[in-house]
Amino acid sequence: MDRISRCSHGVEGIRFGDLRIGSLLFADGVVLLASSARDLQLSLDRFAAACEAAGMKISTSKSKAMVLNRKKVECLLRVKEEILPQVEEFKYLGVLFTSEGRMEQEIDKWIGEASAVMRTLHRSVVVKRKLSQKAKLSIYRSIFVPPLTYGHELWVMTERTRSRVQAAEMSFLRRVAGLSLRDRVRSSAIREELGVESLLLRVERSQMRWLGHLVRMPPGRLPGEVFRACPSGRRPPEDPGHVGETMSLDWPGNA
Repeated sequence: MDRISRCSHGVEGIRFGDLRIGSLLFADGVVLLASSARDLQLSLDRFAAACEAAGMKISTSKSKAMVLNRKKVECLLRVKEEILPQVEEFKYLGVLFTSEGRMEQEIDKWIGEASAVMRTLHRSVVVKRKLSQKAKLSIYRSIFVPPLTYGHELWVMTERTRSRVQAAEMSFLRRVAGLSLRDRVRSSAIREELGVESLLLRVERSQMRWLGHLVRMPPGRLPGEVFRACPSGRRPPEDPGHVGETMSLDWPGNA
Protein backbone atom coordinates (compact mmCIF):
# COMPACT_ATOMS: atom_id res chain seq x y z
CA MET A 1 0.00 0.00 0.00
CA ASP A 2 2.89 2.35 0.74
CA ARG A 3 4.25 1.77 -2.75
CA ILE A 4 0.88 2.41 -4.36
CA SER A 5 0.32 5.58 -2.33
CA ARG A 6 3.56 7.07 -3.63
CA CYS A 7 1.92 7.33 -7.04
CA SER A 8 0.18 10.52 -5.89
CA HIS A 9 3.50 12.16 -4.97
CA GLY A 10 4.07 15.25 -7.03
CA VAL A 11 0.60 16.54 -6.20
CA GLU A 12 0.92 19.27 -3.58
CA GLY A 13 -1.51 17.81 -1.04
CA ILE A 14 -2.36 20.05 1.90
CA ARG A 15 0.03 22.19 3.92
CA PHE A 16 0.06 21.85 7.70
CA GLY A 17 2.80 24.00 9.13
CA ASP A 18 5.96 22.87 7.34
CA LEU A 19 4.36 19.55 6.37
CA ARG A 20 2.74 18.62 3.10
CA ILE A 21 0.33 15.70 3.39
CA GLY A 22 -1.04 14.07 0.26
CA SER A 23 -2.53 10.85 1.64
CA LEU A 24 -3.35 8.91 4.80
CA LEU A 25 -3.21 5.11 4.87
CA PHE A 26 -5.54 2.92 6.93
CA ALA A 27 -6.27 -0.82 7.08
CA ASP A 28 -7.79 -1.28 3.63
CA GLY A 29 -8.59 2.34 2.90
CA VAL A 30 -6.85 5.49 1.75
CA VAL A 31 -7.63 9.17 2.21
CA LEU A 32 -6.33 11.41 -0.58
CA LEU A 33 -5.91 15.08 0.36
CA ALA A 34 -5.58 18.17 -1.80
CA SER A 35 -6.28 21.88 -1.59
CA SER A 36 -8.33 21.94 -4.80
CA ALA A 37 -10.65 19.64 -6.74
CA ARG A 38 -8.27 19.76 -9.72
CA ASP A 39 -5.29 18.53 -7.68
CA LEU A 40 -7.40 15.87 -6.01
CA GLN A 41 -8.62 14.54 -9.35
CA LEU A 42 -5.02 14.34 -10.56
CA SER A 43 -4.01 12.45 -7.41
CA LEU A 44 -7.02 10.15 -7.79
CA ASP A 45 -6.16 9.37 -11.43
CA ARG A 46 -2.58 8.49 -10.49
CA PHE A 47 -3.73 6.36 -7.59
CA ALA A 48 -6.28 4.48 -9.70
CA ALA A 49 -3.64 3.76 -12.36
CA ALA A 50 -1.20 2.44 -9.74
CA CYS A 51 -3.92 0.21 -8.25
CA GLU A 52 -4.67 -1.32 -11.64
CA ALA A 53 -0.96 -1.94 -12.23
CA ALA A 54 -0.85 -3.82 -8.89
CA GLY A 55 -3.93 -5.90 -9.68
CA MET A 56 -6.26 -3.89 -7.45
CA LYS A 57 -9.16 -1.57 -8.05
CA ILE A 58 -10.91 1.25 -6.23
CA SER A 59 -14.24 0.27 -4.72
CA THR A 60 -16.34 3.17 -6.01
CA SER A 61 -19.38 2.00 -4.03
CA LYS A 62 -17.48 2.69 -0.80
CA SER A 63 -15.61 5.81 -1.93
CA LYS A 64 -16.81 9.32 -1.15
CA ALA A 65 -15.65 12.90 -1.68
CA MET A 66 -15.75 15.47 1.12
CA VAL A 67 -14.86 19.16 1.27
CA LEU A 68 -13.70 20.35 4.70
CA ASN A 69 -15.34 23.74 4.87
CA ARG A 70 -18.24 25.34 6.72
CA LYS A 71 -19.55 26.54 3.38
CA LYS A 72 -20.79 24.16 0.72
CA VAL A 73 -18.25 23.76 -2.09
CA GLU A 74 -18.87 21.40 -5.00
CA CYS A 75 -16.21 18.77 -5.68
CA LEU A 76 -16.88 16.63 -8.77
CA LEU A 77 -14.56 13.60 -8.85
CA ARG A 78 -14.50 10.67 -11.25
CA VAL A 79 -13.03 7.21 -11.27
CA LYS A 80 -12.96 6.54 -15.00
CA GLU A 81 -16.52 7.47 -15.99
CA GLU A 82 -18.11 7.00 -12.59
CA ILE A 83 -18.80 10.11 -10.48
CA LEU A 84 -18.12 9.74 -6.76
CA PRO A 85 -20.84 11.05 -4.42
CA GLN A 86 -19.96 14.10 -2.35
CA VAL A 87 -21.00 13.81 1.30
CA GLU A 88 -21.04 16.06 4.37
CA GLU A 89 -20.25 13.23 6.77
CA PHE A 90 -18.45 9.91 6.51
CA LYS A 91 -18.04 7.10 9.04
CA TYR A 92 -14.84 5.05 9.15
CA LEU A 93 -14.00 2.44 11.80
CA GLY A 94 -16.85 3.76 13.93
CA VAL A 95 -15.66 7.38 13.84
CA LEU A 96 -17.77 10.07 12.18
CA PHE A 97 -15.98 12.72 10.11
CA THR A 98 -17.92 15.85 9.10
CA SER A 99 -17.33 18.49 6.46
CA GLU A 100 -17.15 21.17 9.18
CA GLY A 101 -14.31 19.33 10.90
CA ARG A 102 -16.02 19.43 14.29
CA MET A 103 -16.39 16.59 16.78
CA GLU A 104 -19.58 17.61 18.60
CA GLN A 105 -21.75 15.43 16.38
CA GLU A 106 -19.45 12.43 16.87
CA ILE A 107 -19.44 12.85 20.66
CA ASP A 108 -23.21 13.34 20.75
CA LYS A 109 -23.61 10.11 18.78
CA TRP A 110 -21.69 8.06 21.34
CA ILE A 111 -23.52 9.68 24.24
CA GLY A 112 -26.75 8.73 22.48
CA GLU A 113 -25.50 5.14 22.06
CA ALA A 114 -24.74 4.92 25.78
CA SER A 115 -28.12 6.41 26.68
CA ALA A 116 -29.81 3.80 24.48
CA VAL A 117 -27.94 1.08 26.39
CA MET A 118 -29.20 2.49 29.68
CA ARG A 119 -32.79 2.61 28.43
CA THR A 120 -32.54 -1.01 27.33
CA LEU A 121 -31.14 -2.12 30.70
CA HIS A 122 -33.25 0.19 32.85
CA ARG A 123 -35.82 -2.25 34.18
CA SER A 124 -33.89 -5.50 33.82
CA VAL A 125 -30.67 -4.25 35.41
CA VAL A 126 -30.36 -0.62 36.53
CA VAL A 127 -33.32 -0.41 38.93
CA LYS A 128 -33.80 -4.13 39.58
CA ARG A 129 -33.80 -4.59 43.37
CA LYS A 130 -32.76 -8.25 43.31
CA LEU A 131 -29.52 -7.37 41.50
CA SER A 132 -26.64 -6.26 43.72
CA GLN A 133 -24.88 -2.92 43.30
CA LYS A 134 -21.67 -4.80 42.55
CA ALA A 135 -23.31 -6.57 39.60
CA LYS A 136 -24.87 -3.33 38.36
CA LEU A 137 -21.51 -1.53 38.50
CA SER A 138 -19.87 -4.41 36.65
CA ILE A 139 -22.44 -3.97 33.87
CA TYR A 140 -21.90 -0.20 34.01
CA ARG A 141 -18.16 -0.61 33.43
CA SER A 142 -18.38 -3.32 30.77
CA ILE A 143 -21.45 -2.32 28.75
CA PHE A 144 -22.28 1.34 29.42
CA VAL A 145 -18.86 3.03 29.65
CA PRO A 146 -17.23 1.65 26.43
CA PRO A 147 -19.72 3.18 23.96
CA LEU A 148 -19.88 6.41 25.97
CA THR A 149 -16.11 6.95 25.80
CA TYR A 150 -15.27 5.46 22.38
CA GLY A 151 -12.45 7.44 20.76
CA HIS A 152 -12.21 9.78 23.76
CA GLU A 153 -8.43 10.19 23.39
CA LEU A 154 -9.11 12.60 20.53
CA TRP A 155 -12.05 14.49 22.01
CA VAL A 156 -11.92 18.26 22.32
CA MET A 157 -13.01 18.70 25.93
CA THR A 158 -15.22 21.77 25.83
CA GLU A 159 -17.47 22.68 28.75
CA ARG A 160 -20.43 21.41 26.72
CA THR A 161 -18.78 18.04 26.20
CA ARG A 162 -17.78 17.73 29.85
CA SER A 163 -21.31 18.57 30.95
CA ARG A 164 -22.92 16.05 28.58
CA VAL A 165 -20.56 13.22 29.51
CA GLN A 166 -21.10 13.82 33.22
CA ALA A 167 -24.87 14.00 32.76
CA ALA A 168 -24.92 10.64 30.96
CA GLU A 169 -22.61 9.08 33.54
CA MET A 170 -24.60 10.27 36.54
CA SER A 171 -27.93 9.32 34.99
CA PHE A 172 -26.81 5.69 35.23
CA LEU A 173 -25.01 5.90 38.59
CA ARG A 174 -27.80 7.82 40.28
CA ARG A 175 -30.25 5.04 39.44
CA VAL A 176 -27.81 2.38 40.64
CA ALA A 177 -27.64 4.23 43.96
CA GLY A 178 -31.44 4.37 44.11
CA LEU A 179 -31.51 8.16 43.87
CA SER A 180 -33.01 10.80 41.60
CA LEU A 181 -32.31 14.46 40.91
CA ARG A 182 -34.96 15.36 43.47
CA ASP A 183 -32.77 13.92 46.23
CA ARG A 184 -30.24 16.69 45.50
CA VAL A 185 -27.21 14.52 46.29
CA ARG A 186 -23.91 15.70 44.83
CA SER A 187 -22.40 13.66 42.02
CA SER A 188 -19.11 13.39 43.91
CA ALA A 189 -20.93 11.92 46.92
CA ILE A 190 -22.66 9.31 44.76
CA ARG A 191 -19.39 8.28 43.13
CA GLU A 192 -17.70 8.05 46.52
CA GLU A 193 -20.50 5.88 47.90
CA LEU A 194 -20.33 3.54 44.89
CA GLY A 195 -16.53 3.56 44.67
CA VAL A 196 -16.54 4.77 41.08
CA GLU A 197 -14.00 7.09 39.49
CA SER A 198 -15.21 10.12 37.53
CA LEU A 199 -15.36 9.40 33.80
CA LEU A 200 -13.96 12.86 33.09
CA LEU A 201 -10.83 11.97 35.07
CA ARG A 202 -10.51 8.75 33.09
CA VAL A 203 -10.85 10.62 29.81
CA GLU A 204 -8.27 13.22 30.82
CA ARG A 205 -5.82 10.53 31.94
CA SER A 206 -6.17 8.68 28.64
CA GLN A 207 -5.67 11.90 26.71
CA MET A 208 -2.49 12.62 28.66
CA ARG A 209 -1.27 9.08 27.95
CA TRP A 210 -1.88 9.61 24.21
CA LEU A 211 -0.09 12.96 24.44
CA GLY A 212 2.88 11.13 25.91
CA HIS A 213 2.92 8.73 22.94
CA LEU A 214 2.91 11.70 20.56
CA VAL A 215 5.76 13.46 22.35
CA ARG A 216 7.90 10.30 22.32
CA MET A 217 7.32 9.48 18.64
CA PRO A 218 10.55 9.56 16.63
CA PRO A 219 10.96 11.91 13.63
CA GLY A 220 9.16 10.61 10.57
CA ARG A 221 6.06 9.30 12.35
CA LEU A 222 3.18 11.31 10.88
CA PRO A 223 1.06 11.70 14.07
CA GLY A 224 4.07 13.10 15.91
CA GLU A 225 5.04 15.37 13.02
CA VAL A 226 1.50 16.77 12.81
CA PHE A 227 1.46 17.31 16.59
CA ARG A 228 4.74 19.23 16.46
CA ALA A 229 3.79 21.26 13.36
CA CYS A 230 2.95 24.93 13.87
CA PRO A 231 0.32 26.14 11.36
CA SER A 232 0.67 29.86 10.76
CA GLY A 233 -2.09 32.42 10.36
CA ARG A 234 -5.82 31.84 10.12
CA ARG A 235 -7.85 30.44 7.29
CA PRO A 236 -9.78 33.33 5.69
CA PRO A 237 -13.57 33.01 5.45
CA GLU A 238 -13.45 32.83 1.67
CA ASP A 239 -10.92 29.97 1.67
CA PRO A 240 -12.55 27.00 -0.13
CA GLY A 241 -10.96 24.73 2.44
CA HIS A 242 -9.22 21.44 1.98
CA VAL A 243 -10.68 18.83 -0.28
CA GLY A 244 -10.41 15.19 0.67
CA GLU A 245 -11.59 11.86 -0.60
CA THR A 246 -11.96 8.57 1.20
CA MET A 247 -11.82 5.32 -0.70
CA SER A 248 -11.71 1.58 -0.20
CA LEU A 249 -9.91 -0.98 -2.29
CA ASP A 250 -11.17 -4.33 -3.58
CA TRP A 251 -8.94 -7.19 -4.59
CA PRO A 252 -10.14 -8.82 -7.83
CA GLY A 253 -12.76 -11.40 -6.97
CA ASN A 254 -13.72 -9.80 -3.65
CA ALA A 255 -17.08 -8.11 -3.13
